[in-house]
Amino acid sequence: MQHFLFKLIPPRSSFAQDMNDTERNLMQQHSAYWKQLLEKGIALVYGPVFEPTGSWGMAIIEVENEAAATELAVNDPTIKANLHTFEMHPMSAFVK
Repeated sequence: MQHFLFKLIPPRSSFAQDMNDTERNLMQQHSAYWKQLLEKGIALVYGPVFEPTGSWGMAIIEVENEAAATELAVNDPTIKANLHTFEMHPMSAFVK
């Protein structure tokens, strides 16, 4: 299995503070999507990263290959809705 860092990039630096109702609904769908991946053991960890310049989302995932990682990303409800963009980076992870 391979590990990847998924970075969810918001549409603006103030997104976490000023999202509208439509965006909030998409974020609820996003959270539910990643929670089920966590429960299945595909996502090892996920959540927001708080930086002074603005927060963004991340997940560490364990999958067969980069194509599988990208498939998970493009099926994120916020990506499908063109609200967020993403980056996917391979990594060497040491997991319990």
